[in-house]
Amino acid sequence: MTSEWLKRDGAVVENPGDEVAWHYGDPLREQRRLAGEGAVVDRGDRRILTVTGAERLTWLHSLTTQHLTALEAGRGTELLVLSPNGHVEHHANVFDDGETTWLDTEAADGDGLRGYLERMRFFTPVEIADVTADWALVTYTGDDSLTEPDRLPVPEAKFAAGTLPPRPSVIYHGESTTSGGFRRRTDQLGIATVDMLVPRVESASVPERSGLPVSGRWAFDVLRIPAERPVVGVDTDHRTIPHEAAALLACAVHLDKGCYRGQETVARVHHLGKPPRRLVSLHLDGSEEHPPAVGADVKAGPRTAGRVGTAGRHYEDGMVALALLRRNVADDPETVYDVEGSRARR
Repeated sequence: MTSEWLKRDGAVVENPGDEVAWHYGDPLREQRRLAGEGAVVDRGDRRILTVTGAERLTWLHSLTTQHLTALEAGRGTELLVLSPNGHVEHHANVFDDGETTWLDTEAADGDGLRGYLERMRFFTPVEIADVTADWALVTYTGDDSLTEPDRLPVPEAKFAAGTLPPRPSVIYHGESTTSGGFRRRTDQLGIATVDMLVPRVESASVPERSGLPVSGRWAFDVLRIPAERPVVGVDTDHRTIPHEAAALLACAVHLDKGCYRGQETVARVHHLGKPPRRLVSLHLDGSEEHPPAVGADVKAGPRTAGRVGTAGRHYEDGMVALALLRRNVADDPETVYDVEGSRARR
């Protein structure tokens, strides 16, 4: 569904049919505002799912990587759904208001996540709904009025069972709003970052009501790169396991929780081995005007070392990219890479 935000002056889409603006005419300035005094971003293309029923958290706890049975009302977190072999299939951000668990995920993954949840419902008394037509997500920066996230440290290998508290690995503090939506502080851009769920009919008026300038998706995505925050399906592939993306492991996986699909792989890699690849941020030399495409090869000498995910021009650091690289290559800080003709380093 096309956002009313696209009617704003200067709104530009990256591809025909996109639902949110790529930028509003000055993407570097939009980044600077988002990282500095604050700005608001339309993320209305995200899919919004709800899970209701008294057993919703226990049920989601049994299916996902996150410890959810102790998630309090007014709090959020993240979760992953893994394949039987431990590969990342779905990712969602979470908020529970005491009656409903809200899940927001990438537009391309909404049908997949909903379908999986529907198939796994069996006789559990929960209801799953796609409410994207009625609700929209916006994200803004520059507001630290909510308590910052509460993160558990990632434990060392072969830690003793029972040493991690039985609670989500990250707790995002938030609150329900009078409109029926919520606010949730995630700091996912490495600065005070707040997601707000609002009725879709009210979404386009958020900038005026908040007094914040608008920034496009370009600014938001480029600021994810130095924070090494991946988008599943863009910065990951069908072979990605949680340990390959440190932010996913830290925020969406409780390492002392068992009995979910793919848990054996998570435990084995954490206790006995190292992941075959690592998600890292790269600085490119800027010799190419345009950022590399998603999926572009990263070469170390004559050999392919990995692939590029999100890439773009940072307002301070120049051309940057997220890349999923072979671990033995990524661990060497002196390696110089070639990315579509540009030289790159960690």
